[in-house]
This record gives sequence, structure tokens and C-alpha cells, in this order.
Amino acid sequence: MSTVAVPKELDQDLLRREIQREYREVAEHPDKGFHFHTGRKLAGILNYDDAWLAAVPEAVLASLAGTGCPFRMGELRPGERVADLGCGAGTDSFIAASQVGAGGRVIGIDMTDAMLDKARAAARVAGMAHLEFRHGLLEALPVEDGWADVVISNGVVNLCPDKSRAFADMYRILKPGGRMQIADILVSKPVGDKARQNIDLWTG
Repeated sequence: MSTVAVPKELDQDLLRREIQREYREVAEHPDKGFHFHTGRKLAGILNYDDAWLAAVPEAVLASLAGTGCPFRMGELRPGERVADLGCGAGTDSFIAASQVGAGGRVIGIDMTDAMLDKARAAARVAGMAHLEFRHGLLEALPVEDGWADVVISNGVVNLCPDKSRAFADMYRILKPGGRMQIADILVSKPVGDKARQNIDLWTG
């Protein structure tokens, strides 16, 4: 995998704050209307099975934002441990928890508190003891070495300023022989320095 270094001029703290601001709106006002699709409409566009969505509380599904469907790469197995990176309000985390069952475990990780609040509240109501949500960055995951059988992520790696570090940390938390199921945005042409320093382009 080839990645380009983040421009030194990019204010990474400001970038993260702007991303958090955007996705706080998706969490708190999912019907507001955004420049990207959200919710059940997006799930249909991304070809999520209705059977998978049956495991997702409506309030959580309403705040779905993503670029693909990690489960199209293969359903999860009962008993597996799964890390959902950039979990948002938890749509993929709830699907994962349903697929691995009570004998498995799912940790959803996100940096936006409003998304985590929504996910945790829904998990409490659902009584899913094997599903938890943690605050963190993809570049510094709050998960122990070699814990995960599977890493899933949906439309989040593209938002990370240091993608090499993010992938390195994914490998760190994976068990030997573990797998990644990642849906994201790819570009076919190099992105110029000026564009990579434009926070508006990162967030929108």
C-alpha cells in the first residue's frame, strides 16, 4: 500500500474538530440534510440486507454515514472479536454484535462524543453486554495488541490525516491471521498539496 505523507502545514487538531463538528450534527440532527446520504436511505444504496438492519435500533440507523458495506466482504462468525473503527452511532457495530452472538465481542471506536453517546444509550436499551463503545482515534486505538479477529471500518480511513499510522495500529490489534473488512473512498490520481491542506475538502 502506498500512502502520501500528511502536509506539515495541515492543522490536524483543527481537522479533527471540524470532522467532529460535522458528525455531531449527523448524530443529533440526522434529518437535517447533508451533502452525503445518511440513514436507511444510505443503507439501501450501499446494499445492506434487511435481515442485518433488523439488529439495528432505528435511532442508530438514522445516523448511519458511510461509503460501503463491510459485511459484503463476508459475514462475521459466531464467537469472533470485532473492532469497528470510526463506528459513529453504531450501525455496523450492532450488526456485528448480532452476527458474532453473545459468545463474541464487539468494540466500536469513535472520536465524536455525540455519536458515542447515541451508540451507548442504544446498547444499554438493547441489553447487549458483548457490545461496548470507546472513545479513540484510528491512529491510536484503545484496544490491546492482538485482540481482534476482524477489523471493520466504513468510510473513515479517508478522514484520517495519518493513514500509515492508522493501518499500522489496525495490524497491531489484529490477531495473527485476522482480517480487515474496510469500505472506503479511493482516488485514482494523486491529490495535490494545496488540496490536502484544505480542511473543507477533508470534511466535505
